[in-house]
Amino acid sequence: MPASFPETAISTERLLLRPLAEGDAPELVAMMADDLVLSWTDVPQPYTRQHALDWIRRQAPALRAEGRGIAFAVTDHLTRRLVGVVELRHTDWRLLSTEAVYVTAPWARGEGYAVESLLGVAQWLFEDRGFLRLELRTAAGNTAAQQVAQKIGCISEGVLRSAWIVRTGEVGSPGEESRSDLILWSLLPEDLEPVDDHLQDRYALQD
Repeated sequence: MPASFPETAISTERLLLRPLAEGDAPELVAMMADDLVLSWTDVPQPYTRQHALDWIRRQAPALRAEGRGIAFAVTDHLTRRLVGVVELRHTDWRLLSTEAVYVTAPWARGEGYAVESLLGVAQWLFEDRGFLRLELRTAAGNTAAQQVAQKIGCISEGVLRSAWIVRTGEVGSPGEESRSDLILWSLLPEDLEPVDDHLQDRYALQD
């Protein structure tokens, strides 16, 4: 039986990261129908309700059960609306290392949700699960994602040449593809700034 993450939720100051649910499907479809998602990710285009349900019902549970990672729906505490997703993948239980990928909904950009959700995941990984390394990979042209990596304290470790494919064109179509470099970022426990005592409740865990 492989090691695996527990089915859990992570609470930060403004956000709840929880398992995906079938009720998330309409907002997942709307989230993925976005120019930036088309450009920088490899999600299917057009992204349909069936894609969303397959992720919720089959892919996400298998990811966790097989020890490969875990997927979180990111929701706003106040409105309960889905504002993004964070997925951990390529988890190495011997090295205690994993990679984070994320999407922020177009209706929630500019609010700092990506930084807050990734910091919450990092705190949980390092303090609760004993992990020692978190990786991010950002396309060379994706300056917004690079800023997020820097804001959470990641260190750039170099460039993976011609390691990704970016897409252009209209949402809902496969789009034209071109190769891109990836910037490799890492975050270690010592890279996180200490959390003041009065801010600890931002990262209260709900197992």
